[in-house]
Amino acid sequence: MPRSRRLWADWSVDRLSRALLWTAFRLPYPRRVPMMGAVFRALGGVTGFRARAEDQLAYIFPGMSPAERRRIARAVLDNFGRVLIENYSTADQLARATRWAPHGPGLAACEAARQEGRAILFVSGHYGNYQAARAAMNVRGYQMGGLYRLMNNPYANARYIASVEGVGGQAFPRDRRGLVGFVRVLRDGGQGAILIDQYHGNGVLLDFLGKPAPTVLSAAEMALKNNALLVPIYAERHENGLDFDVTVEAPIPHTDARTMTQALNDSLAARIRARPGQWFWVHRRWKPQRQARDFAPSALEVAGDEAEPPDSPRPPLP
Repeated sequence: MPRSRRLWADWSVDRLSRALLWTAFRLPYPRRVPMMGAVFRALGGVTGFRARAEDQLAYIFPGMSPAERRRIARAVLDNFGRVLIENYSTADQLARATRWAPHGPGLAACEAARQEGRAILFVSGHYGNYQAARAAMNVRGYQMGGLYRLMNNPYANARYIASVEGVGGQAFPRDRRGLVGFVRVLRDGGQGAILIDQYHGNGVLLDFLGKPAPTVLSAAEMALKNNALLVPIYAERHENGLDFDVTVEAPIPHTDARTMTQALNDSLAARIRARPGQWFWVHRRWKPQRQARDFAPSALEVAGDEAEPPDSPRPPLP
């Protein structure tokens, strides 16, 4: 698509998104959040997100029935819409986060590291609401910043960045300059957060849910270089659809970057297998046809299964 047409399309999508958000913000938070979930469920066919989620589910769980794939895909779309409006409702999110008491085998180690001034690098994925975990920790005295990936739509970036920064801690874009700032926070004994469950053509092939998935080793590398705790953290949505169970898992032992990153993948995969509807299956995590171009066949064989499902084009994420 020519750049001028792409910019026009991005601008149009942003205007529609602003109108939808304006409408949602006319409602109180307890009604606003489920409303956005319902909207995204309804639009799943139009946007292509439902088909994309079902394709990914079929790739990972080939024995799953079509009816079960459809049920999970609807839950994914509902969670996607809820996460979107929750993360733009910063004040409401922070107020509600006071109810979400973090717990888990890694919490004591994090408290000790914070008292000692030792860096902590929290790692999560697009599961439940990743930003809810930051909110729950930051309202309790942490300064968990973030390393974020700019959105494909340039018109939406300012609003998105404001939502990331509003939760507390320093937030940095995932570019050269941003990485320098993020590493400086860790070097100074601060706390940061990073998501590792998106496709990275410059990563290495590691197992994720039984298939090879290009994964960056940067989280483990930063932890090793800065003697930081590397801690998986998750905010799993409660049945009421508004609150979260925030779990701090035990820190990943320092060994080598590849082994540590595989442990992070395994941690997230276990969560997804238990509650698949809470993960963003709308992300193209594996892209097997692109893997065939980005990686040598020998690397694909070492990483795992070589089977390739159809990788039909879908609309980009908003």
